Amino acid sequence: MKKVAVVGVIHESGLEVLKNANYHVFEITDFSRDNLKKKLFDVDAIALRTTIIDEDILKECPNIKIISRHGVGYNNVDMNYLNNHKQALAITGTSNAVSVAEHVMTMFLHLAKNINASDSLVRTGQFKKQGSLPNFFELYQKKVLILGFGRIGQAVAQRCLGFDTEVFVYDPFLDKKIISEKNCTKIDFEEGIQIADFITIHMPLNEETKNLINKNCFLKMKREAILVNTARGGIVNENDLHWALKNKKIHAAGTDVFETEPPDDNNPLFQLDNILMSPHNAALTLECRKRMAIELAENIIFYLESDNKLNKGNIVNLQKLD
Repeated sequence: MKKVAVVGVIHESGLEVLKNANYHVFEITDFSRDNLKKKLFDVDAIALRTTIIDEDILKECPNIKIISRHGVGYNNVDMNYLNNHKQALAITGTSNAVSVAEHVMTMFLHLAKNINASDSLVRTGQFKKQGSLPNFFELYQKKVLILGFGRIGQAVAQRCLGFDTEVFVYDPFLDKKIISEKNCTKIDFEEGIQIADFITIHMPLNEETKNLINKNCFLKMKREAILVNTARGGIVNENDLHWALKNKKIHAAGTDVFETEPPDDNNPLFQLDNILMSPHNAALTLECRKRMAIELAENIIFYLESDNKLNKGNIVNLQKLD
């Protein structure tokens, strides 16, 4: 009987899928390194939330054939070790696009229309002072720049087009034709950040994207620009973002991610009223948690059973497994 460890809490739907496959499934809630080494030594697969699984742990677990991540990021897994030992890494690539795209639209609308300030007027008995509010804006006929055009970026584009916006895409890895087929326009990075009214990030964090959005970029953006990051902390330089927001170089920002998570209690962004923040939960709607848990489980089952139903696009290091 194959043995699967669930490291972190997933929705019951995913557990049921694994158990119905007649796997021995057990959950780990103590994430200390010693306990992980002890509990993972003979497992065939790991269903993983956010716990770090590095070489020090993996070398004690020779039977592992696949780690299936609950989400699309995998910074918490030692990819080099998995590649060198022909062990697969899977992500839930088809589950979270809708949830994250809706989160982006929520932040766009919330920030563009000063919802917090309007709500405060009503609550504090200043209903008739609505004329004192700063300018707020429509999405209608605005220019939206999407940085990265995978599933989430495309889902955002679809929703923005419903607001009659012009959607521009920066993605150096995609052909212009693919972008045009989605009724969007391919654009280079420098031009994109200069013309955009709304900017949303959907890229991985790596050497090329770290601090991609920095002070130099903010100086080129419109003062009315709204920036939203639901991808990874570190793509936007937080010190430079604080500077830009404090000095009104851009209108506002929304972020679901931080360079350090959780952020420090004294993070200077907390002192600003033109930023909207959420705790890295853009993909954690109930519907999305169910989808991710099921897809996570199916990645494991289909891979271990060599089932042709396996979504090979979910196997991040597929080419390294040959």
